[in-house]
Amino acid sequence: MNDVIELLGSPLKAAIDRRTILLGMCAVGLLSGAASGMPAPKLSSRIFSTVRHTTHYLEIGPAGGPLMIFLHGWPELGLIWRAQMDAFAADGWRCVAPDMRGYGGSSIPEAIDAYTYEHIIQDMAELHDHLGGKPAIWVGHDWGSVIASSLVAHQPARSRGAVLISVPYFPDANALPTIVPLVDRTIYPADQYPDGQWDYYRYYTKHFKSAVADLDADKAASLASIFRKGDPASVGKPSPNAMVTRKGGRFGSAHRAPPTRPDADLWPSADFDALVQAFNAHGFRGPCAWYMNDDANIAYARMAPSGGRILQPVLYVNGDLDAINTIKGNHSGDPMRAACADLVVTSLVGAHWLPLERKAELIQVIRAWLGQKALRPVAA
Repeated sequence: MNDVIELLGSPLKAAIDRRTILLGMCAVGLLSGAASGMPAPKLSSRIFSTVRHTTHYLEIGPAGGPLMIFLHGWPELGLIWRAQMDAFAADGWRCVAPDMRGYGGSSIPEAIDAYTYEHIIQDMAELHDHLGGKPAIWVGHDWGSVIASSLVAHQPARSRGAVLISVPYFPDANALPTIVPLVDRTIYPADQYPDGQWDYYRYYTKHFKSAVADLDADKAASLASIFRKGDPASVGKPSPNAMVTRKGGRFGSAHRAPPTRPDADLWPSADFDALVQAFNAHGFRGPCAWYMNDDANIAYARMAPSGGRILQPVLYVNGDLDAINTIKGNHSGDPMRAACADLVVTSLVGAHWLPLERKAELIQVIRAWLGQKALRPVAA
């Protein structure tokens, strides 16, 4: 029997482009600690390259500390983890946050099929080896959660445990054939919303160039419009992401994001500037290509030993106001519950962007879980 502890509701292209982005980050104080007159975490910016891939990553904490590796999702950078990295580095962890394939200072392949789980997990395995290869705590948000859970399932020796945020583990891959059957049809009647909240995902697969062009039309406004706080009034109602196809795109007939001011409570202004700079350099094509490889990802998922069952401790952090991914009151979390032998599920009152929207609370629940599972660093 699985040891599942439900705690819902508790607080528990090129090298020159990479160089330009990193210089820009330094210019706005991201890596120098000179942002807004306040001392910033002393993040170090590093590059690791192999013959197949280059990864830019941020690092903080004692060099001899146990590894905690943070994987971001769409459309983010390693910088989304600034608050968590600073906190856990102070606890004695060696914290590392890469820019994932297609993002920031890392490689941005042109081919759509370069963005499969298998390629991305190989990136992370090579980075892990470069960092010493000792079993790590893998922390993932959004697509980063997908990669963290898949990596632990395929290569369990690399992990002491995993923290999955906002997107649960799907042993058969986070892919339309897996997730659409789990849609809550009380909110999304099949005749009106055949793909439920995943309509936006389907739109990528059918209109990829148009979807990317709409996001690229005004990259700063697109990013500002995406990163918004949760709205309690949205709970139990269809998400706007369920209506992308009928609108003809995320932004409808305008085909560009409306002018939108970034929410300073989420991204620190200097970090948001760096995010915009990275997307201005490379655009949304690479990040959106992650949605385009369902068949390959399902085939790879089915290669995991023991049917993808995870034996290491897993913490899942749900966003109660996340209209797309919440597992509260529906069946979206069922595959994860069945596949994880030692699972703790907790919840925060926030939407999808919990590493930004609930910075301190997320740190608290991860710390509590690490203590519960005796995973604290010796120095803590």
